[in-house]
Order: sequence, then structure tokens, then C-alpha cells
Amino acid sequence: MNYTQTFISIADDCKANNGVVPSVKSGKTKTVPVLQFEMLCKPYVYTQEDVLFQVHAQRKAINPKDQDARAKFFEKPQPCLRTSGLGKRYGWGIHFDENGKAALYACDSDEYKQFQQNNSLQQLKAMRSKRE
Repeated sequence: MNYTQTFISIADDCKANNGVVPSVKSGKTKTVPVLQFEMLCKPYVYTQEDVLFQVHAQRKAINPKDQDARAKFFEKPQPCLRTSGLGKRYGWGIHFDENGKAALYACDSDEYKQFQQNNSLQQLKAMRSKRE
């Protein structure tokens, strides 16, 4: 399920013109985009599967090191990071290196533009928020 040598650019209907840091409203729990951002802003540390499971584990109060829980989580198909609010709403592209480790790049950054034009990477788009 992990991507390698791939770049996910923002969705066609993303309204952000730059990378917006998702925030938590006071008194509320952290949202999925906030948790994903916190992990992925540490570049090339986590794979897609790491992010998906650790966010799930945190929200469900599961030990993120529980390998049985991780295996059970991935028994069913899981939506990939193309469905993340980071690319659909907040203006962040996601680059996966040759080891499947991911990093975020704001859509207004030079790095984002370079990854978009890199023909050696598989180019994907984040999923649209609305159907046409």
C-alpha cells in the first residue's frame, strides 16, 4: 500500500493558494489532518502505512506499536493519502521517496513545483472534494 517515487499534488478543487497548517479549535480533539500534518512535517520519517495506522491508533486509543492491531487494521482496504484533507483542502503536496517515506511540500513552494515537473516520479492528484 505504500507509494515509492511518487508525488501527490493538491486536488483540482483545492481552494488553498499556499500550504495552510491545519489547526485545532479550542477544546476540541485533534482532527485527522492535524495528526497527519504533525507526522508528515517531519520529512521522510514515516511511510503512508505508518501515518494511516498511527493516526487511527491515536484516535482509537490503541498502542501504535501493537503489531496485531496494525495487521488487523490493514486487513480491510484503507483510503490512501490521496484522500487526505492536506491535499484536498490545506494546499499540501506529498512526496514519497524511494523507500516510501513521505514529506509535505506547500503548493506555493519551489520544491512543490520541481516535484510536479519531475518525470521520474509517478504523478498523482489528491482526490477532489466534490464530484462534477
